[in-house]
Amino acid sequence: MRKITTFIAVAVLSFSSIGCDRFLDIQPEGKIIPVTAEDYRKVLTSAYSKYPIHKSLVALRTDELNIDENTSDFIAYREIAMWKDSNNDQSTIEFPWVSFYSVVFYLNQIINEGSKTMTDSPEKQQILAEAYALRAYVYFDMVNLYGKPYNAATASQDRGVPINLEIDLEQVLKPSSVQEVYDQVHADIKKAEQMMIEQKQTSPINYRFSKVSLLAFQAKTALYQGDWNKALDYANQAMAIKGELSNLNTSSQAPNHFTSVESIMALDNAFNSAVQNISYASADLLAKYNTATDKRFGIYFQKNGSKYKIIKGGSSDFRVSFRTAELYFIKSEALVKLNRLDEAKEALLKVLKNRYTPTGFTAIQTDVNAMNTTVFMNFIMDERSREFALEGQRWFDLRRSDQKKIIHNINGQEYILQQNDVRYTIEFPKSAKKNNPYL
Repeated sequence: MRKITTFIAVAVLSFSSIGCDRFLDIQPEGKIIPVTAEDYRKVLTSAYSKYPIHKSLVALRTDELNIDENTSDFIAYREIAMWKDSNNDQSTIEFPWVSFYSVVFYLNQIINEGSKTMTDSPEKQQILAEAYALRAYVYFDMVNLYGKPYNAATASQDRGVPINLEIDLEQVLKPSSVQEVYDQVHADIKKAEQMMIEQKQTSPINYRFSKVSLLAFQAKTALYQGDWNKALDYANQAMAIKGELSNLNTSSQAPNHFTSVESIMALDNAFNSAVQNISYASADLLAKYNTATDKRFGIYFQKNGSKYKIIKGGSSDFRVSFRTAELYFIKSEALVKLNRLDEAKEALLKVLKNRYTPTGFTAIQTDVNAMNTTVFMNFIMDERSREFALEGQRWFDLRRSDQKKIIHNINGQEYILQQNDVRYTIEFPKSAKKNNPYL
């Protein structure tokens, strides 16, 4: 009986009035059991709207931010910035767990039940494709949040996260390995690829998956797995559909804005208002920019007294999951790894021409042309940190690269994340471990 009650409760929730961001569809009222494609589109919209804000939280663990001790919410976030993942203060905000599996529940409902009840149509096919793609995205994000970085030699032994493909909220699941999670990600992507109809999604529904965003996702997955040929191939395929870059010499719009010409998929709230309000840009981050020639600086940051606030986030307008500049970066990195240095430089310089003043770009181009493979690879990672600052990329780039030493000063005390620290992998949340003895 409890299982039935739980199912009905969640089903009702999925069809109740849920606050969504201004570019998400309005939720219907009064329905309980979804049957039609229209019903399941609304279930899917609920899944999108509930996507967790973990990328905002991980920013506090990076070298991008300093936490402001004089804000009222400081106590809720300070232990995240201290990399304290166990024995937390009760007031500390946890990294998401239940919210990930809530999204998975909706998607499993669509995949397992909607596939039977929806009448065959292009809309049914598109809904199922998006559900598979979003489920893959959930598990990709979870394994990169709570599992070790992908290493082909150890992935089959490294602990990942539990995989749930059923409509059963009471299952107590053991964590799968990192390799098993990636295998599931690829299986879901393959299903999505077979069914996806929409080539691109346009604003205001570009929070949805499409063919081009699925290719961007595949490029990123290959990048994280170190599969350089596939990363290059998927990046090229995605750019063939959408490769426009925003020229910051003529536009003052942040390239991560959901209406930017660069936007491929705008789902993640990568730097929400809560984290924006309790933080400011770190000296490490600011020092990376040439303030005279880098046009990103004035678009990303705003001086506030002696500090700089980050202004490329803080509202749903700056939701970003994939954008075209990332494809060029993936292409450049893959080409370096494939020993195609000149092509790698050419790919990256296409982005930088749109980021620096003409004078600044000429100087950058001269420097890049003289770089050897090692120096240029380091330059790519430095440019990634500049380009994608506070877009949810930095923590995961650090994990898959040098896992550098980071120092945070909080309340006059120094906290250190050592190089290759075990805390580069976040522990399962306390509440999750309490409810699942296998974690």
